[in-house]
Amino acid sequence: MARSKELVPGIGRLSRSQVAARRGLFKGIKKSDKPAAQETAPHIEKTIGGAKNGGKRLVPTTKAPRYYPAEDVRQPKKSRKSPKPTRLRSSISPGTILILLAGRFRGKRVVFLKQLESGLLLVTGPFKINGVPLRRVNQAYVIATSTRVELSEHKIDDKINDAYFAKAATKGSRSAEEEFFEAGKPKAKEPLPETKTSDQKEVDKALITAIKKTENLAKYLKASWGLSKGQFPHQLAF
Repeated sequence: MARSKELVPGIGRLSRSQVAARRGLFKGIKKSDKPAAQETAPHIEKTIGGAKNGGKRLVPTTKAPRYYPAEDVRQPKKSRKSPKPTRLRSSISPGTILILLAGRFRGKRVVFLKQLESGLLLVTGPFKINGVPLRRVNQAYVIATSTRVELSEHKIDDKINDAYFAKAATKGSRSAEEEFFEAGKPKAKEPLPETKTSDQKEVDKALITAIKKTENLAKYLKASWGLSKGQFPHQLAF
């Protein structure tokens, strides 16, 4: 048993709950020699007296409750809708140059590579030309242009999918004291895996080869897009 030294007569150093926690009796295996409860039948056959009665009846062993809750328990509504794959816009096809309208790289021109299972678009700058890496973009936040890059010879690796962009869940083993002193400091950037760097270089190499076939296309991708005063996007031809 954990000893609770008396600070003054009648007052121990540890409380009752602290003593119980230190004893650790809750960790022991509790053995019970009670016999297993026998399963009772839902109905019992009883003989009923009287000339007009049936003689024998099945009587339930447990009576139904006399009182019921006044309010009905709400049941979740079953949806009969099945998820359908997101349909790609007719103006977007592999090799189409898109203009990003939101996010970190808004205003940049990117090349559309393929549509992922989630419905998002896989795009890239290429990174070597305008600094846009392999990214997923919602097609609601892009403008499709009439300019295209011929990608018939290049095939995107199947490993670049939605799981490719998932962040690894890492639990920090820092103490509470370290977290307190690092509260106001910016978080240290994690280094990019070498596999993703090599994948980006492979995609850039194939794209730049196709872009060089068209004159001034690299300059077009490098230039950012924006609206001037008096310009309206619905009146422009992309």
